[in-house]
Amino acid sequence: MNEYQVIVVGGGAAGMMAAGQAARGGAKVLLLEKKERLGRKIAISGKGRCNITNVENVSDFISHYPGNGRFLHGILRDFDNVALREFFASYGVETKVERGGRVFPVSDDAEKIVDALVTFLKNKGVTIKSGIAVEEVLVENGQVTGVRGNGQRYLAPRVVVCTGGSSYPATGSNGDGFRFARKLGHSVITPRPALVPLKTAEDWVKELQGLALRNVEASLWIGGKKQIAEFGEMLFTHFGVSGPIILTLSRQAGDALREGKQVELRINLKPALSAEQLDLRVQRDFQKYSNKQSKNALDDLLPQSLIPVLIRLGGINPEGVVHQISREERKSLVKLLQGLPLTITDTLSIETAIVTAGGISVKEINPKTMASKCIKGLYWAGEVVDVDGITGGYNLQAAFAMGYRAGQAAGNVVS
Repeated sequence: MNEYQVIVVGGGAAGMMAAGQAARGGAKVLLLEKKERLGRKIAISGKGRCNITNVENVSDFISHYPGNGRFLHGILRDFDNVALREFFASYGVETKVERGGRVFPVSDDAEKIVDALVTFLKNKGVTIKSGIAVEEVLVENGQVTGVRGNGQRYLAPRVVVCTGGSSYPATGSNGDGFRFARKLGHSVITPRPALVPLKTAEDWVKELQGLALRNVEASLWIGGKKQIAEFGEMLFTHFGVSGPIILTLSRQAGDALREGKQVELRINLKPALSAEQLDLRVQRDFQKYSNKQSKNALDDLLPQSLIPVLIRLGGINPEGVVHQISREERKSLVKLLQGLPLTITDTLSIETAIVTAGGISVKEINPKTMASKCIKGLYWAGEVVDVDGITGGYNLQAAFAMGYRAGQAAGNVVS
């Protein structure tokens, strides 16, 4: 008999947490996952290390969700970063804190996180069926009755949908939940990429492909006005730029591009120095290497591959002797060092994004239970909901917390 009390659709972070929590009260729970293995996206997150959360005070978390952070206020307090770390510790996964408050398993192995969640499900008696692609959420007279997957009907009066967004479709999150939602009468805020690399117009970025920069500041300019700046690491690619600070700026950049606005990045390569201090530093280097060619005078200041680009953009003759560089050329170089401009033309596709912005409108979800306001017995959790955060562990924390609340609510109703 395919009859259960709670069905959870999607075996990612939110889905596994929801299924286990629903089963804690004794409910008969079925977890359906379209892929053969659970936790595919968890396993590749953080470059295979899995940044599960952040140690920042949970009261400060909200500011790190540009997408509907206020919706998460009570949800994050119900199952916060301390509770999440304690949960994994109880299943043998100790965690550590790295730069920026990021929390990783001590093993640096994301599979340990997946294994712990699977053990949690088995301990709570959850029935797991993988390789089942859910095609439809079944509803009669405004009440959920179950789901249909692989041609079979699975019946339950409560269904928790945790199908993810549209990013990394190879892991199973190909937008199924959005399709279910629209068919059931829910509003879906247009899905779009968040935490995604950016394409640039400048050809010289190709010369810097693979160059990673640390301790730099990237500022986002829209329509000629500075909007926001981020400090940290970035990476040049063959198509443009990526890396943590770029990903954080990408959501706002992408939204502005879709509105037809002019978008620019300015990279401050020496943010710890004032313009006057940097000018004096450059002057000292020029005096030190006064008889060298210009292209060999910045080795103490910049990565080797960046020097010819900066020299060229500054209008300086690379073959010329340093002492022949004019004051105006030096000033131009200093300005570039603290405001290297990049014209942003596009984001990469949503399939390459770490996170999806958009999703089920939070106005149609009860944050106290994650229950649908449109269909009785229906719950939503995770990336399928219109909530998204910056890098640093905030998105996985939100997924686990939403899954925790949805699973408890669904399980308590039927227990």
